[in-house]
Amino acid sequence: MSQVEVPDSNAIASAPYVPSLQLTEGQPPPVAANGGLSYLSFDRNGDAGTGKAVEDALAEVAGGEGRRVVDMIDNAPPGPIKTKWGLAFRDYDECVKYIRESNSIKAPDGGVALPLAYTVHERPSYSIVPSNALWRDPARGEIAAILQRNEEDNRRRNLYFPQVLRDARRIGEYYPGLSPGSPECMDKLGVSLAHLESKCANFYDSAEVERVFYPEIEKLLLDFFPGATDALVYNHDVFDKDYAGDRTEDQDNKNPGVNARYVNLVHNDLNDNSGRVRCRELLTKNLRNFGRPQNYTEEEADAKMSRRFMSINLAKPMETVEQFPFVLCAWPSFADQPYINNYRIYDDRVGETTRFTYRPTHEWYWFPKQKSTEVSMLKCYDSITDGSVSRWSFHTACIDPTAPADARCRKNVVVRAYVFF
Repeated sequence: MSQVEVPDSNAIASAPYVPSLQLTEGQPPPVAANGGLSYLSFDRNGDAGTGKAVEDALAEVAGGEGRRVVDMIDNAPPGPIKTKWGLAFRDYDECVKYIRESNSIKAPDGGVALPLAYTVHERPSYSIVPSNALWRDPARGEIAAILQRNEEDNRRRNLYFPQVLRDARRIGEYYPGLSPGSPECMDKLGVSLAHLESKCANFYDSAEVERVFYPEIEKLLLDFFPGATDALVYNHDVFDKDYAGDRTEDQDNKNPGVNARYVNLVHNDLNDNSGRVRCRELLTKNLRNFGRPQNYTEEEADAKMSRRFMSINLAKPMETVEQFPFVLCAWPSFADQPYINNYRIYDDRVGETTRFTYRPTHEWYWFPKQKSTEVSMLKCYDSITDGSVSRWSFHTACIDPTAPADARCRKNVVVRAYVFF
């Protein structure tokens, strides 16, 4: 990939923070735009690179590769699709039938074999978030229409692949001496399990979640990780497909709304760039922070981030999960695999999430019938790059084939936090 020169920070009085391209030891370069540079490299008058990101999104669409992938899927004959990663399926039930009839796909005790959705598009992708002013600007209606079609095509570039999921509570059987409820498990696999009896009575009340649940999670993290000096919970999401109340998102009032859609794509929420950029946004700008206000100077933030820090997602059910559980993939099984960037374009920032292509050797775990006192934890970013610890996990949701037909969909709260050492 070509490299792009980063502007000299001394030449621009208000130059934004631009993270250097960072790779884990042994990891190939990511599939990314502009050689993997953060879009902050292309800031124009304080737009955080959002203008350049929209231009690149339109150029990616015009290049036609995404459309060719959609056409390949649409025009493939009925049945399995042969990909370079293995057999894939457009239809979930068709993949289930293949798994049932296969003699080689066997789940261990407590595990399941089922379809998971992966991207088959090895190009960086772009998503204009719903709050972006572009969608409401009549002067950019033609651009919005192009990008809207691409948003729809993003979902059409995913296929189902068969995977085996192990019971995460039995991690000690696969890694003797390793407890799923330990920081060692997080360091090795990027996933772990914690216990919490929350005093938060109403997870649909965002003010109560911030007042009660955020401090509980921060204490949990400080107790869980020896040597941690500070934990900051900065936002949360509520998932409930059957919720009958107001679902409206109100970022200004720190209300994420109630999400009716369950993630159905293998992905991670952060990467090398966004793990650091999001942290610095929180510390120095308090940007989109639902938690304790942060007012670090740039120098103080640099000092704090010069030591180890991690981003952790924590998911706690409101009731025992019956259907659509989270599933998590363990770090060693994809440590040498390049991630594929997805750029989420806001009005004032460009977030970076990641996707991955399928491997039959991906090591997946689930927590069957996760209880309301069980908090599943996955690492989204770790600042240590020498390969001695997991950098991140990736995750998705699945359909539990063991659940009854009338099983209730998952109701849970997911919080995102940084832990500093």
